[in-house]
Amino acid sequence: MKRFCLGLATFGFLCISFVWAQAPTEFKGHDGLVHAVAVSPDGTMLATAGVDGVVKIWDFASGKEKFVLKGHSGTVNAVAFNKDGSIVASGGADKGIRFWNPKDGKLVKELAKGHADGVSAIAFSPDGKLLASVSGDKSVKLWDVDGAKELKTLGSHKDSVYGVAFSTDGTQLVSSGNDGIIMVWDVKGMTMIKSMMVELPKKEIKVKEEPKEDKKDKDKKPKKDGGKKEEPKELRDAFTGVAFTPDGKFVLSVGHDKYLRYWSIADGKETKKLGPTPDWIFGVALSKDGKQVATAGYGGSLRVYDVGSGTEVYKDKEPERRGWITYSIVFAPDGKSVITGHDKAGKGIAKVTSITK
Repeated sequence: MKRFCLGLATFGFLCISFVWAQAPTEFKGHDGLVHAVAVSPDGTMLATAGVDGVVKIWDFASGKEKFVLKGHSGTVNAVAFNKDGSIVASGGADKGIRFWNPKDGKLVKELAKGHADGVSAIAFSPDGKLLASVSGDKSVKLWDVDGAKELKTLGSHKDSVYGVAFSTDGTQLVSSGNDGIIMVWDVKGMTMIKSMMVELPKKEIKVKEEPKEDKKDKDKKPKKDGGKKEEPKELRDAFTGVAFTPDGKFVLSVGHDKYLRYWSIADGKETKKLGPTPDWIFGVALSKDGKQVATAGYGGSLRVYDVGSGTEVYKDKEPERRGWITYSIVFAPDGKSVITGHDKAGKGIAKVTSITK
């Protein structure tokens, strides 16, 4: 509450009291974990998606809930705005992708179900003409937005795919998954141009162990593949999120290894890693100007780095958030805060945290 008094020659003092409008620090309303968050290009709307199967559209400045978008039959894992904010897309565990009008809350289109498993992540191309989607079915797909049809399955990972992002100029796409592999795709040619992964020490390449069995049963069991020894299996940490640097020269990745890694697209080599954080990292986001990158850990940890130097500019200062399940992060419209999705005591919230010193 602010109170101002004006001295007037005739009437003495006139005092006026009023409250400054202030953006909320928490958006509450989901019944369970908020799995994904997105901000409209003009910064006026926030979209949240959760395990309760709904997408919510909020007025960012006031924190008022505008619409509840219902249609998915399970957890909504992903949400994204297109270039001009006229469409908000959602993807879920029901394998479906839906387009909504965020200004009236109505369903615009439902894409034909092309995935054989739940949709994990989605991303619009910078021009808004394409949508990329990845899934637990291991595939990476491209969709025509206007025609609401699948253009092509670009290819597949060896396991579930968790992250996807377009380059700033829209010419390339990157995906990452549970197989610990990062794939870079040429959008126009619709082909893979680079595959990147952490080089493992030999001790981390192990042979898959077979269940123990009694000696008397061993002789009765037929040998696999003519008795050939099984090839060593590489045990890699999952990459859960990816993003391009603004210049398109590097890919940033986060995952179960708790590091933020830089990868050179030119030679496919890792050039830098920052961390580790206390938790598996699930969320990664770049600021609008591309100068900062923020990461969110599963247990609530939050870090912000200068993209160019790799210097840590913010480290989690809110003990209350420790232990909150966190899957997503995005920069707020002012660039001075970030928004994270959480499960707080069984209820879903989107938390706004100031990252300025």
